[in-house]
Amino acid sequence: MGRPGGGGVKLAILVGTLAELAGVGLTATATWLVMRAAEHPPMHALTVAIVAVRTLALAKGALRYLERLTSHRAVLSEAVELRGRVYDDLVERRHVPSGTALTRIVTNVDQHLDAKLRTTLPWVTAALAGTTVAVVAASLPLVIGLVINLALLPWLATRTREDLTPLRARLTDQTTELVHSREELIAHDLFEEKLQAATRTARALSRRERTRDLTPLAIAVQFGAALLMLAQHEPAWLIMAAVATFEITVPLAALTRPSPEPADEPQPAEISETPALQGKTAIVGPSGSGKTTLLNAIARRLEPSRGALADAHVFHTTVRTNVLLAKPDATREELDRAARITELDLDWDRVVGERGEEISGGQRQRLILTRTVLANPEIVLLDEPTEGLDPQQADRVLGKVLDDCRGTALVVTHREEQLALFDHVHHRRPVGHEHVGRVG
Repeated sequence: MGRPGGGGVKLAILVGTLAELAGVGLTATATWLVMRAAEHPPMHALTVAIVAVRTLALAKGALRYLERLTSHRAVLSEAVELRGRVYDDLVERRHVPSGTALTRIVTNVDQHLDAKLRTTLPWVTAALAGTTVAVVAASLPLVIGLVINLALLPWLATRTREDLTPLRARLTDQTTELVHSREELIAHDLFEEKLQAATRTARALSRRERTRDLTPLAIAVQFGAALLMLAQHEPAWLIMAAVATFEITVPLAALTRPSPEPADEPQPAEISETPALQGKTAIVGPSGSGKTTLLNAIARRLEPSRGALADAHVFHTTVRTNVLLAKPDATREELDRAARITELDLDWDRVVGERGEEISGGQRQRLILTRTVLANPEIVLLDEPTEGLDPQQADRVLGKVLDDCRGTALVVTHREEQLALFDHVHHRRPVGHEHVGRVG
């Protein structure tokens, strides 16, 4: 059985080549027609050229549309098959890759398809059309110019893409922190510093993603070849045909062929201080002190069977379905008990909307906490679990969640009022009050 989309790709190349040749032929014929008409010949001497110009103009448009249709259809067909194979492979794995690794896998699939549509197909089409014109014209300057624009400049412009996933992830984290922790950052006089850091990351990412565009050099080659052909007294229609051919090849100087990003697991973040995994421990400190980084690093070191990191994603479905993700076979009594602990006041059949947009921020937080309580893991890691709740309810709900926890709980929090709820407090940096709660 042939590869999906293989026949469509070949058809797209054929139609694209014909479209480019129709454009070159249109330019050459129109140039010849203008020059011949200037000689005031009999009308019948121009009839064929007039018909040819009209026919080539119509053919170019029709073929260009057909090329776009066939190429996109072929690539989309391959996308369905390729993504299906990737998902099947992920389902069969016993160890699910991290979010960073999954991002790289998705990026590689998209890059593969995008490269075929925007790099491979244009290059093959330009090469076939350029070779055809070069053979027909038999002009040395044209041949040399086409070799430079079809082979040398694209090769020089092609770059090996760095693994930019960590840089993108850093920018995402910095942006999220600026948006969701704005008040806290301003309170600690860190907002401008964090904003400048995010700006530097964005500039570094933009700089590394910038393409080595050699288009100006390709244009210089185009007109250099045309001038040499003019110096050799070649026909004007042929020179214009050469210029039209170069119009196909010039964009190739800006193409890139990114290499796949590594899909293996990145090394866990190095952490110098690790809280003891026993009892109820609060991780406190000002924004930017690495609380969330510490929590993520601890999560990576845990065996999947030993604990659970509460997933903060809310799906576009009912409250019941969202909570049952933690324990699909849970009874109604178990659901109601978890909801009482977290004070979740939503009907089980209510649809929460995309990412929980149909409910309030506090209800969304309590929904996620209800999922955690229902899972009842041996180890639970929570990052600002009561954010969005009013202070009194936040302290009350967190206290009940901790009382219900049967094992170890590590909780990132910025509220000093909650520290008395914990057995231990792990300070990432001094928070100003050294003797709050029971500090281990």
